Amino acid sequence: MKHYETAVSLLRQMELLGIGGNVITFSILLNCFCRLHHVDFGFSVFGKMLKLGFQPTLVTFSTLINGLCIEGKIDQAVRLFDDMVEQGFQPDLITYSTIVNGLCKRGDCTRAIRLLRIMEERGCGPDIVTYSTIIDSLCKDNYVLEALQFFSEMRAKGIPPNVVTYTCLIHAMCNSGKWKEATRLFKEMVATNCKPDVFTYSTMVDALCKEGRILEAHQIVEKMIQIGVEPNIFTYSSLIDGYCLRGEMDEARKVFYSITRKGIELNIVSYNIIINGYCKAKRMDEAMEVFHEMTPNGLVPDVITYNTLMGGMSKIGRLVVARELFNKMCAFGLVPNMVTYSTLLDGLCKHGHLREAVELFHEMKSSGLEPTIVSYTILLHGLCRVGQLEAARKLFGALREKGPQPGVYTYSIMIKELCREGLLDDAYELFGKMEVDGCMRNSWSYNKMIQGFLYNKDITRAAKVISEMVRRGYSADASTTAMVVDLLYSDSVGKYFYELVEKL
Repeated sequence: MKHYETAVSLLRQMELLGIGGNVITFSILLNCFCRLHHVDFGFSVFGKMLKLGFQPTLVTFSTLINGLCIEGKIDQAVRLFDDMVEQGFQPDLITYSTIVNGLCKRGDCTRAIRLLRIMEERGCGPDIVTYSTIIDSLCKDNYVLEALQFFSEMRAKGIPPNVVTYTCLIHAMCNSGKWKEATRLFKEMVATNCKPDVFTYSTMVDALCKEGRILEAHQIVEKMIQIGVEPNIFTYSSLIDGYCLRGEMDEARKVFYSITRKGIELNIVSYNIIINGYCKAKRMDEAMEVFHEMTPNGLVPDVITYNTLMGGMSKIGRLVVARELFNKMCAFGLVPNMVTYSTLLDGLCKHGHLREAVELFHEMKSSGLEPTIVSYTILLHGLCRVGQLEAARKLFGALREKGPQPGVYTYSIMIKELCREGLLDDAYELFGKMEVDGCMRNSWSYNKMIQGFLYNKDITRAAKVISEMVRRGYSADASTTAMVVDLLYSDSVGKYFYELVEKL
């Protein structure tokens, strides 16, 4: 029972009744304020303690340090910790662990590790909580090898890992694609009688689903139920996502509608997952059907829901519906984000509605959102699609001059369009300027340049770029390969092209 407000009220009544406080009651009051996220009130109580002549204890300082950490004021917590040590107080395991946890939550794992070493030097051995906190932080920062080293160090000191330690390591291994290591840890966990909980199992299910190993994921869910570990909404949402990723929407739907029968409430995440699955499968009527079920079931669609539906409608050319969803979203007080505008912009450009796309682009700027290179690239590609090359070149020039700086995809679009118009010299000049402008060429840009030369029968320069591409470790894509094969079998230039490539 954590009735902090009631405790504060009782302590105030004591004061009104003239019942004097002591270090213990003041520390309780101080702790209540800290737990209620009012560490400033806690410091007021601390000041009152000192005025009344009460000497703070280690518990007093530890409580304030914890309050500062709860509010994310880690630097102040560290300063108070240092002041406490200077005053002759010897921090205990709880105090050290509080600071370690605060540092890790802020992402300052290096400093947390340094503090752990200081603990050891001062004879205060870290426990499972301290080690697990650091291991979890290292895993979240993708320092998996370092996390495993701490795991080994902990066990070498005779500290047995608990379910939290194993779960964060298994999660990290799954995210890194290290399946053998994840499975080994899971089996080791069971063998050492450390029972996996719903979070451990759900982690395995989620990772398996993302890898497309849906059958194994389903087997884990069945095992959970058999041993009495009830899957939660996260477990089932992962399973739904797994089926959606494979395009098995009927199976995803079965799991989705089975959740409520098990007494588990569907949430916005589970709805967004299955809506996204239907959109990717281009089954938009069913996506809208699920969407219309949300409100009666007490859920309010969010920006992600609307963005997903607009994306799905745009891809199949139902732009009127996409725009209606946009208007409905705004009417319900949801603020469109960059993804919203980019999704709608992409749909309009791909289906040749350039005037509406330009209007939407200006609308986005008027709303206070600064267009990213993604938004500009969509518009640029749209201009190229409808043959407005000069407008596209003007926009591209403005980007190079004023920013945001074009990326490799933006350059490749312009190169492809210039080649399509037969402007090979301009395309090749732009291809050369890429790296001068700090945009490193990749497989995509090389292939577009080669395809442009081959399409326009410029065999010499095509061979030169092919040679450079190979030297840099890139390879031809399917389109380039097909064009090269056709050329090699050509009676007129096949032999010449082969000899040219050989020389280079």
